[in-house]
Amino acid sequence: MKFNFKNSNAETMSGRLDLPDGPVRAYALFAHCFTCSKDVIAASAISRKLTEQNIAVLRFDFTGLGNSEGDFSNTNFSSNVDDLRSACRALEEQYEAPQLLIGHSLGGAAVLKVAPELNSVRAVVTIAAPSSVDHVLHLFENDLQEINEKEQAEVHLAGRKFVIKKQFIDDIQEAEVLFGVGQMKKALLVMHSPTDNTVSIDHASNIFAAAKHPKSFVSLEKTDHLLMNKKDAEYVATIIGAWGNRYIVEGAAREVASLRK
Repeated sequence: MKFNFKNSNAETMSGRLDLPDGPVRAYALFAHCFTCSKDVIAASAISRKLTEQNIAVLRFDFTGLGNSEGDFSNTNFSSNVDDLRSACRALEEQYEAPQLLIGHSLGGAAVLKVAPELNSVRAVVTIAAPSSVDHVLHLFENDLQEINEKEQAEVHLAGRKFVIKKQFIDDIQEAEVLFGVGQMKKALLVMHSPTDNTVSIDHASNIFAAAKHPKSFVSLEKTDHLLMNKKDAEYVATIIGAWGNRYIVEGAAREVASLRK
C-alpha cells in the first residue's frame, strides 16, 4: 500500500508499506542503495519476504529519486539520513515506530548513522554497506575536477545522468559513519559478499570491528552488490527474519512511545 509522508523540507516522499496478511509483529524500515529506488529488486523482494514472517516493511524513495519530490542535485548523505528520521516519525505517528532498520549499500551507511538516536530500534542490518561514505567518490572520480572547479557536473551513474554538486562531495567527506556504531546499543547483522567488486569486504570488517556485541556476520558468497537475483534477495530476507526473531519484541515500540508521553 502507498505510504507517502513529508520530509523536513515539506517535500512529499513516495513510500510503500508492505503489510503481512496476518497480525503485524513488528515494523521495519528499509533504506535503498545510492541512486536506486524503493522498487529495486533487493528492496521489493526483501520487504515482501519479510511480510511472510509478519514483519511490516516501509520502503521509500529518497529525496529527488523515484517518485519522491525534491531535486536530487541538492541532496547529500546528510539529507538521506534526515529522510530516514522523517520516515521513522511518520511510521510511528500512523502505525508503530520501527524496531528493525535495514540498509543496502549507501543506505546501510545511512541506517548506521541514524540508528543510535532511535530509541525504538532494537536491531540493525547492513547489506553490502560501505564503512565510509566517501567510498562513493570512485563512482564519478573522473568528474571530480569539474565538480570542484564549476561547483557541479553531470555524471553518469547506472546508465542514467545525475547532477552532482560540490556540496555533495563536501558533505560525504565530512560524514562519519562508524562514530556511533560502538555506542548504539542495538543488535547488528552485517551481510556482505566476499567478492563484492563495488564495496569490498574490508568495509564489512570495519563495521563489524567497530560494533559491540550482540553482532553477527553472514557471508553472501556468489551474490552481486545490488542483489539483482531475486532468489538472493529472498535468501537475505530469510536470514534477516530468523536473526531478527531474537530481538524483536511485540509491542515494544508502543511501550517506547508511551514512555515519551
